[in-house]
Amino acid sequence: MSSGERERILFSESQLAGRVQDVARQIAEGPLRPEVAVPILAGAFVFAADLLRALVHHGLDLEMEFIWLRSYGQSEKPGDLMVLKAPTDLVRGRTVLLIDGVLDRGMTLIRAKQLLEEAGAAAIVSAVAVSKTYPGRTIEADHALFRAGTEFLYGYGMDRSGHSRGLTDIRAREAG
Repeated sequence: MSSGERERILFSESQLAGRVQDVARQIAEGPLRPEVAVPILAGAFVFAADLLRALVHHGLDLEMEFIWLRSYGQSEKPGDLMVLKAPTDLVRGRTVLLIDGVLDRGMTLIRAKQLLEEAGAAAIVSAVAVSKTYPGRTIEADHALFRAGTEFLYGYGMDRSGHSRGLTDIRAREAG
């Protein structure tokens, strides 16, 4: 972090644990019962592990599939994503629980849903750890542990320049 920046814990480990249980219950009691969990790598892996264990306590033991998307980085078009791992036939004709770490502009969630639809998913329920406030976003998650502003978030699977994924809380980096 540069000297002009500071960090703060936005959502603690205990807050995350409580909300994971709440969202797992909502998903299990919802109108669409997922059959396959599909985390988006790499940012969703910690949240997905916690959510999947919580779902078992609510009677849902889901099969697993993964999607791995990566930003093109310096692409000319914002939201360009490289597909490193697409869904397989495991999702065909089934209800999918799509899991991501953070919902910003929504480009990752839109692309992941598109890939699942192309693979033949019957229905898609989405869950994110944090849904950030983003004006003009055209997609929302069905379930979110928390809502946040536009600050940069890391921890709980989300990285800060390749680091901090293993933090047990979610932190925000702010200009000082």
